[in-house]
Formats: sequence, structure tokens, C-alpha cells
Amino acid sequence: MSNTEQIKITLPDGTVKEFSKGSSSMDVAKSISEGLARNVLAAKVNGEIWDADRAIDRDADVQLLTWNDEGGKYAFWHSSAHLLAEALEDLYPGIKLGIGPPIENGFYYDIDFGDIEFGEQDLEKVEKKFLELARQKNVFDRKEISKDNAIKYYQEKGDEYKLELIDGLEDGSITFYTQGNFTDLCRGPHIPHTGFVKAVKLLNVAGAYWRGDENNKQLTRIYGISFPKQKELKEYLERLEEAKKRDHRKLGKELELFTFSEKVGLGLPLWLPKGAVLRDRLESFLKKAQVKAGYDPVVTPHIGHKQLYITSGHYEKYGEDSFKPIQTPHEGEEFMLKPMNCPHHCEIYKSKPRSYKDLPVRYAEFGTVYRYEQSGELHGLTRVRGFTQDDAHIFCRPDQVKEEFIKVIDLVLYVFNALGFEDYTAQVSLRDPENKAKYIGGDEVWDRAEREIQEAADEKGLKTIVEYGEAAFYGPKLDFMVKDALGRSWQLGTIQVDYNLPERFELEYVGSDNNRHRPVMIHRAPFGSMERFVAVLIEHCGGNFPLWLAPEQIAVLPISEKFADYGQEVFRKLQAADIHGFIDHRDEKIGRKIRDAEVKKIPYMIIAGEKEAQEGKISVRKHGEGDLGSMTIDEFIEHINDVKSKELLKS
Repeated sequence: MSNTEQIKITLPDGTVKEFSKGSSSMDVAKSISEGLARNVLAAKVNGEIWDADRAIDRDADVQLLTWNDEGGKYAFWHSSAHLLAEALEDLYPGIKLGIGPPIENGFYYDIDFGDIEFGEQDLEKVEKKFLELARQKNVFDRKEISKDNAIKYYQEKGDEYKLELIDGLEDGSITFYTQGNFTDLCRGPHIPHTGFVKAVKLLNVAGAYWRGDENNKQLTRIYGISFPKQKELKEYLERLEEAKKRDHRKLGKELELFTFSEKVGLGLPLWLPKGAVLRDRLESFLKKAQVKAGYDPVVTPHIGHKQLYITSGHYEKYGEDSFKPIQTPHEGEEFMLKPMNCPHHCEIYKSKPRSYKDLPVRYAEFGTVYRYEQSGELHGLTRVRGFTQDDAHIFCRPDQVKEEFIKVIDLVLYVFNALGFEDYTAQVSLRDPENKAKYIGGDEVWDRAEREIQEAADEKGLKTIVEYGEAAFYGPKLDFMVKDALGRSWQLGTIQVDYNLPERFELEYVGSDNNRHRPVMIHRAPFGSMERFVAVLIEHCGGNFPLWLAPEQIAVLPISEKFADYGQEVFRKLQAADIHGFIDHRDEKIGRKIRDAEVKKIPYMIIAGEKEAQEGKISVRKHGEGDLGSMTIDEFIEHINDVKSKELLKS
């Protein structure tokens, strides 16, 4: 019998296997099958992603990661970033390296090229070198190194960016990774060797300030994506082309929904008439649902006294990165553009005494807020400096938290279903059980809230993932991760429990025991922000909005000027039936009018010509489908109402 010390490895299905101390996850994979081992890219060891060949010296939970796992892709793209840096150093000696992390889709590396000219035209050459190095199947070798030796290495190399990173690291926690002739400061993890990477596309070149600080030097950021098969790269690039067609910035301009003006200011969208109609329909839709769910509407100003945000803690946390305070003629008086609606809602709650019988109190507002974003971070409607939140705050007793959570989940799902978002996951964000000190509130209230959030999600049949350590410092939360038509994930809709603001604002209610108690506050926003939600919705449906939401539902197309009066009569009747659109009076052939309406993604085209006028009917075409035939105006109105009812019935 061997005297080698044994460790116990627990696999995801609960199987426990014994291995010699110092065995690796790859050894675990080989014990299952050689085929599995050939596909293992990394492993999750006690919840942390490790290199597959890193030694395990104690009992551990081990999950083997392949390309099909998010953790496997993370390691794959991290290693690809190192391959990119190696290729660049080989082609452009003397460059300096910033950081090169994996991202949701692919990776990037920030480079200081010095005096070397580098642009999009150079990417193909780098791709060839990248694949040449990948084919060498060089192993990623992890090495622990002292802080002094790490500093010495990069001083000799003359790379001040890595030296700055090392300065913030503790001695004993520093590791280098080497593949081939390339070494990088890195904590890992990485794939076993470079040969797994079979296809790469360097997507674009952008500027990025070192460490995200616009006071620092701007580096060159090169984005890329890689795959274990050429076929997967081809499919990805096809999806990327489709995404470009659906880009909300492109469609927003083509469909005349919104615009931006440098004179108005970067990151401040201007909603055009059609966009305003779309936005108004979304607001009306949710307001109607909120009234049914027992919410009271409130309205708060666009600015607030600086002291309000000092009380809430927002100034301390975000003040340096916010718009600067507004000075008034009164000395010492300062206001701020509103970054959050919640402090105002706390003051509304506090405006009169509350009894336990009054709770829950639910305040809802489409409140516009302002947050400073660096110009390089702005992106269409998804990253702006002024945006409107469908914000609501529920003030309730601790025993009401679960019931309120279930009601909010119902509201979020009502919104998703009505708008065609069918693929979503709920992320339950809980405390870090190893570090409870950083959270406000006692164990009893946290344990109850966390348990009830999970119970609420389970009772509603949500597909959930639990993330420990992802809770806000003031309470646990539930975030909805939605996949759009192209399979991209977006965080839409959030529900958060808050024990912090009731404490800071000294909110109270009188309980059945006649003592004063703190209410629990729940933040909720099914849309998140109106701007970001509209951007995601545009890209999800490619501008083909559900009929009930479309800014223009019909285009009436008279065949010629001779039938303009009949077209006008049809249009008036449809308007009277709450069907919105326009009449195209242009002196153009009917084929051109139809094509233009198709480009504008108008759901229905109404043809008005001699035959239609004689019979008192209309000919109907549907966008993307073609001719629906002839029908009376009343039949068409019934058809439209039926379609809208079915769309909303889904929710």
C-alpha cells in the first residue's frame, strides 16, 4: 500500500475520488477518459478557475472546464490575449504592454507602440503571426516570483506599465506565465498549450487611456476573438455582420428614432418624434401595469441639494466621478444633477408618519438622472450621460419582502413576455459568506432576505444562478440576464433589497407593538434605463417592433393623386380606431412607395386604388410577408386589434 498522502476530489455530480496530493485537474480528467482530457482547457477548483495542470494539495471540489463552459472560454481567450502580445512583440520589438484580459466575447490587449504607426491595415499581418505561434503548441508555464525579481525583470525590459501594476501587488502573490519566448505578468488561468487555438480574428483598433484614466497616456487597444475551430469563427463573423445590420445607432438613424448633437452635449440623446412615440408607449404600458400592481406615481426634480447625496452616501461613493456641484448665488449652497432617484423617494416616504398598516408603500417614477461617463466610454443609447429610469421603490416590513419580490418578478416577466424576450436567467446575488463585515445589516435580516429571494425565484419557476459575493453592500439582489435574438446577454431588470438607505435617512414606521421600526427598501426597475432598454429592443427585433409598440403601424399608399381623397378617408377611419401611421402623398409609383415603407419597417401597407375605391375596400400588405389580400376597413381594424391583443396576451 502506498504511503503517498491522498486528497479527496469531489466532482459536480457528487462523485468523490481519491488522488495523490499534488495531482492536477488534468489527472482527474485522465482518470475519467482520455477523450475528456484532450478537451479540458482549465478547471474550477473550489470555485476558482485554475490551470488544468496546476497541483492540488488539499481536498477540493473540481469542475473540469471545456470550450462549452464559460470558464473554459475565459481561459481560452485569456491565453489568446497572451498569444496576441507575443505576436506583437515579435513583429514590433520595443513596444510596451499594458493589460490583456479576456472579455465577454474574446479579448483585447492595450499596447504602447511609441513612435510606431499601427492601424487596422496591420491586423492581418498580426493574425498570421498569431496562428504561426499557436501552431507551435507551446505550454503555458506558471511561475511564482518574488516582487523584487518581478521588478528587476521589467526594469531590464523597460516596461513602466507592468512596473506600475507590480507596485500594487503583494509579495508572495505574483506570478509570471511563459509560452515560447514570451513572458507576462499574470495571475492566470491559461489553457494547457497554444495548439488549442485554431482560428483568430482581430476585430478592431481603438484608443484606451491607461487604467481608464483620461489623465494618463492613451494606448492602442486591439480587440480580437479566437476559436478552437475555423467553422465557429465563420459562424461568429456571420452573427457579427447581422449585429451590424441591427446596430441600434444605425437603425435609430434610419428609423428616425433619436439623434445626438455635439452642441447639446456628448451622451445626451435627443428623441425624435417617432422615438418619442415609442418611448411614450413603453412608459404608458408600464404605468398601466404599475397602477394595477398598487404603485403610486411620484415626480421629483432633476437636481437635489448636495447634502441629500451626502446623506444617501452617493456623494462619497460617486462624487469624484459625477458632474460637479452647481453653485447658486447663495454662498455655500450647492446642488447636484440627480444621479439617483432613491434619495428623493426616501424623503417622500419620510414626509408623514407611517404605521405598519400603511405598508407596503410603493412609489414609481420615470425619473431622469445624470451620471458622468468619459467620452471614450459613451456608446449610442447604451452608455449615456442622461437617462430615464423606470424607477420604483417599495418600503415594506421584513415579513413582506418575499411577497413583494414575487410581485416584482411578475411585473418583470410581464414586460419581457410582451416584448418578445423569452430567453432569460435570474442571477441571485448573495453575500460573501467569508467576509460578512463589508455588508450593512445583521445576519438575521440578511439570512431571511436571501432565503426569501431564492424562494421567490423558485416559486416563479425562474432559471437561476447563485453568485456569492455579488450582493450590494446594502442588500441581496436579483438581476435578470436576457439573451437577445443574436444570443448576446444583456442585464435587463433588477430587484434589490436595501437596508442601508432606511438607516441613513432614519426611515421609520410604528409597528403593532407601538415601537418604531426600520422599513426594508426594495429598488426595482424592469427596464433598467429607458435608453438602454430601447437600444437592446431595437437590436433584438431588428427594428421590427411588436405592432402595439411600433411608432407607425400603417402606411396608406394611394396608387395615384386620383385616389388621394379615398386614401385620406381610409386614413381618417384608421386613425379614429387608434391605428397610427401616415399617408404617402408623394408623386411616386406604387412600387417605390411599397419599397420605401418596407425599408422603414412599417408593419402594414394599405393600398388605395381604383378597385379598392369602387368596392369600398383596401388591399393590405404586411412587412416582410407580402400581400394579405383585399378586406374592408372594419375587417382590417379587427385584424389589427386581434394581432395587438395576442401580442400583449403573451405577457
